[in-house]
Amino acid sequence: MARGMEQQGLPLDLGPMDHVCYRTTSNDQYLELRRSLAAAGEVLVEGMIGGRPIVTFRLHQPLASPFGPVPCLELAAPKPGKVHHPGLEHGEIVVASLERLLRDYPRVSFDTSSLRQNPPELTLALPPCQIKFHLHSLADTIAAEIARNEVVPVPADYFRR
Repeated sequence: MARGMEQQGLPLDLGPMDHVCYRTTSNDQYLELRRSLAAAGEVLVEGMIGGRPIVTFRLHQPLASPFGPVPCLELAAPKPGKVHHPGLEHGEIVVASLERLLRDYPRVSFDTSSLRQNPPELTLALPPCQIKFHLHSLADTIAAEIARNEVVPVPADYFRR
């Protein structure tokens, strides 16, 4: 991701990378990694997002990265009916202003299709993964969603299907 950002002309200090997301290929792999990661951090939330479970951990030891320490890790189960390759899916960087990012880096091919969603985001494809830019950290977004009772629980029988 760092090399891809630099190739796009973006500095690595735009803001903190607050989390990375690891995508699994199967529900069994998701469950195995979720069990293993439970020793490495506390679960902030597990819920249904985009039709599949995602769990977020606040790590006891942040991950070292070229962007500085990364405090959280998302683990995503595969979307039903889709073939996924395991590995890093995305990292998210918190910035002060998405509009300023667009203005300051007009030559960068950001995907702006999610600017009007809640929360708004910019995405930069850096195959095989991507970087997303947000205004708030994932931990803060999760806390707000929990407070508003917006988390969709994983059905009790989801992994028995």
